[in-house]
Order: sequence, then C-alpha cells, then structure tokens
Amino acid sequence: MPTKKLIDIAKTIRSKNAGVDKITFDIIFRNEAEYDLVRNSGAITRETVSALYGIEDERISDFVEFDPAYAIKFTIYRERPSGSAGDPDIFGAQQYAPLMNVDVPVPN
Repeated sequence: MPTKKLIDIAKTIRSKNAGVDKITFDIIFRNEAEYDLVRNSGAITRETVSALYGIEDERISDFVEFDPAYAIKFTIYRERPSGSAGDPDIFGAQQYAPLMNVDVPVPN
C-alpha cells in the first residue's frame, strides 16, 4: 500500500512543555477526512509512539484522539525535570521532529 509522510497530511505537528515533568505533543488536521485517515491507519498509537521515541509505554501519561478538533494528542513524562542539568530542551519545543517522517498508509 502506498504511504504519505505525516508532515504531508497534518496541518500542525508540535511539542511543548506541559509542566516541569512532561512534554505534550499535538498533531492537528485540517479536516475530518485527514484526521480519520491517520487515526484509522494505526500509524499513530500509544504503541507506535513508544517505538518511535524508544520509550516504555509507562512514560506516556495521556494519549487522546480528540474528534472535535481533528487532533491526536499525547503527553510523555520527561527523563529529567525541565531546566535541570542535562535537560536538552527546556521548552520541549524540539521533540516533535520524529513524528514528521511517520509513514501513513493511504488507499489507492
């Protein structure tokens, strides 16, 4: 089956600080059809997020498919508190990049 990169389907892919111990991610779509395509494909799930980021499922505190906003949202626990020694991204704003290249199966 052919695929498209998530970056070519989603309107917005972002990450941001969600408090001292968490980073939240938003994948927002322009319309219901794009949202349903990704949601129904299985390309973005708790399991695929765990694999993509190389983390245990327990580090994902929330995973939500939010139909009213055509959005998939998830939050992960940080390895260390925001701003602490060794924290590479205080604002959590640079963590979304791996999501951009996720392959989403698209029907012919």
